[in-house]
Amino acid sequence: MKRKPLYSRASRRRSGSSIRDEGAPVAWSFEENQGPSLAVEIWRKSKAFVARHDRSVPAAAAVLIAVGLFGAWQWFHPGPTALTQWDIDNAVKYTLSNTPPGPAETTVAAATVGPSVVRVDGFLSPEHAAQQAKLEAAEAKKNHLKIQPMPPPKSSDGKDADKDKAKDESPDSTGTGVVIDDKGDILTNLHVIHSTDRWVVTFFDGSKSEATVVNVQPENDLAVIRTKTQPDDLKPATLASTANLFPGDTVVAVGFPFGIGPSVSSGVVAGLKREFDDPSEKDKPTLTNLIQFTAPVNPGNSGGPLVNRDGEVVGIVTAIYNPTGQRVFAGMAFAVPIENAAKAVGNNPL
Repeated sequence: MKRKPLYSRASRRRSGSSIRDEGAPVAWSFEENQGPSLAVEIWRKSKAFVARHDRSVPAAAAVLIAVGLFGAWQWFHPGPTALTQWDIDNAVKYTLSNTPPGPAETTVAAATVGPSVVRVDGFLSPEHAAQQAKLEAAEAKKNHLKIQPMPPPKSSDGKDADKDKAKDESPDSTGTGVVIDDKGDILTNLHVIHSTDRWVVTFFDGSKSEATVVNVQPENDLAVIRTKTQPDDLKPATLASTANLFPGDTVVAVGFPFGIGPSVSSGVVAGLKREFDDPSEKDKPTLTNLIQFTAPVNPGNSGGPLVNRDGEVVGIVTAIYNPTGQRVFAGMAFAVPIENAAKAVGNNPL
């Protein structure tokens, strides 16, 4: 026996549906049969993706954030652009216009040799002065010259001026020298010391010491004297060969012209291997292999250093030439090359 179906086979009327008559227009309703909306579906899938990749998503987010920050930094801090020649030229002009000029090369040269330059004062004892006066009188008689010897000048109180001279230590001659070693050996000109018999050297720091003659070289008008005491910080000069010295090179002379100094003058090398005869002293030998230069020098510069732009001694100032016969600078001066000092010193100074 068949059981009755629990449910009627008749069509059930669903909520929200409508029964239409045949031939009636179709009216679709999405309230019940339509699936979830697109937004809901995306949200659902996103949740599912996040659930499946719960560890990788934060890392990816961090990467995206870092990329964003880096992009922002690049935007606000653009990288350097390529330099152009215009940029370089303007940078150089700016630097030159805002950089104070350095010291002149002659200033550097003088400062380098300055501590090695000394003043050489010569004093003539009364005995030596009397002997020299006799020699001059004999020479004058030999040449049939009538010269009336002059008595020593008197001071204001009627006493001999020689005594006053000894009291105030006024030198009878003044020249220049240059320290060449730490023993106190000083290179100067022979004519600076030959007419006196006692010598006092004044160093760069103002200290003084008596000196004695160590050696002479008449053919080059050179002499070496040695002081009895020296400053603790005595600085010998640096000597340089003249092999690298050429006409037109800058040179500097440092000395005590007319006893004033130390004084600095500069010029250029005018020539090499020159010869010089002193017209005022015909008995002196002809000086050869000289450096001719244009730096102004005068009596008192004799024996001083002639240095290159590095402050290295290349010669010893020896003579000036003036066609008028006056013993003042007239544009032409001479120095003995430092190589010629080897014999005077006793060995090669270079």
